[in-house]
Amino acid sequence: MGLKDRLDDLISAVTEADDAKNVINTAEASDKKDAAFAPLSLKILSAVELEFKQSIHSKLLDTLDLSLISGIEEKEARRQIQVVVQKLIDEQSVPLNTQTRHQIIKEIEDDVLGLGPLEALLYEPSISDILVNGYNKVYVERFGKLELTPVRFNDNNHLIKIIDRIVSRVGRRVDESSPMVDARLKDGSRVNAIIPPLAIDGPSLSIRRFSVDKMGLDDLVGKNALADYMAEFLKAAAKSKLNILISGGTGSGKTTLLNAISNFIPNNERIITLEDSAELQLQLPHVLRLETRPANIEGKGEVTLRDLVRNSLRMRPDRIVIGEVRSGEAFDMLQAMNTGHEGSLTTVHANTPRDALARLENMVSMAGLDMPAKAIRKQISSAIHLIIQLSRLEDGSRRVISIQEIEGMEGEVITISEIFKFARTGVSEEGVVMGSYCATGIVPKCMATMKQRGLKLDMNVFSHVINS
Repeated sequence: MGLKDRLDDLISAVTEADDAKNVINTAEASDKKDAAFAPLSLKILSAVELEFKQSIHSKLLDTLDLSLISGIEEKEARRQIQVVVQKLIDEQSVPLNTQTRHQIIKEIEDDVLGLGPLEALLYEPSISDILVNGYNKVYVERFGKLELTPVRFNDNNHLIKIIDRIVSRVGRRVDESSPMVDARLKDGSRVNAIIPPLAIDGPSLSIRRFSVDKMGLDDLVGKNALADYMAEFLKAAAKSKLNILISGGTGSGKTTLLNAISNFIPNNERIITLEDSAELQLQLPHVLRLETRPANIEGKGEVTLRDLVRNSLRMRPDRIVIGEVRSGEAFDMLQAMNTGHEGSLTTVHANTPRDALARLENMVSMAGLDMPAKAIRKQISSAIHLIIQLSRLEDGSRRVISIQEIEGMEGEVITISEIFKFARTGVSEEGVVMGSYCATGIVPKCMATMKQRGLKLDMNVFSHVINS
């Protein structure tokens, strides 16, 4: 067996071992009540080992033509880098244990082809967010809690290089003239980056992890994010083509819930999704995904979410799903909902259902139309049927805290009625938020629509009332 074959076998064996146990060791924490989950454990190179790695990295750049590497498949490119780096390490005759040797090889691979120090974090399933505050502070969110990691970049230039690699893969750019950017990773994870001069203390990178496990409503019930009878109601709402607005704060689970509800859209319908940065995971056969585009370096070629909404109306959609409304596209969305595109879904950042309505009203006014407030509210009340309010509580749990129906207008005020809610009772000694889900006893008007669509929802779902 030749040297090359032996190296291939060795690297393959080490890679499998790393995947199994050496990259990140975590505790299984499937139950929320287990607050004392194991801390994130990463093997970090010492200062001497890091200096040696940087020396090998420099020699690799002198030895290997990376322009040729970039033109081949990533798996083969990684294999070639592994072989060359292994030989360079052998030539140095530096005493390194096996684990450190293979970690250096893996980190150099990641620096050349991947996302450098972030690669280890991206393969840890318990992490939902990665937050980089400059090159030497990397936080992650696990189980709803933030924790500082030992992960570090070499310097701010190293971090900017990784940011540029991320955004260039999706045809975007980040520089002093355009220091803010939204992008996504290959797996669909959402990325936001901001660099100096706007970021005073160095480049900042935020990654909202793409969920590998595509959770349905039943999974969310299992995680106590809502009650089973609330899930049954939402399934019927999706099937009966009600227009649904999902409201909540950052990280409250809006996109996850939207994906879960969309599973109950009939397979024979054509769905068009519109997003600033594509992250929706609709598990349907007829889905067309559209994404906005920023202006180029000359300031031309921008395609806004409003442009996409307008264009989607010419594409014969049965339903339109907007990842999040933020501006004047809210007007075009309401127009679509009011002109035959029933069963559409979207999300909005707001703390309460009433705040969500106020935000929609403000966003419609951003469209530049001279419409009186009453006319805007009438558009909203006739377009949207349900508002689902989500919240991330202080114990890290994400819950549906209210489902409300828009009933219409009384004078100049939109009237809404609460159908289900999370009745909070306190906080346990362990810091877990206590409470229970319940119905308010109100039977929504949309039950008539569900009946017309041939859906038979058990009326007992509205009888889970807690007497105060």
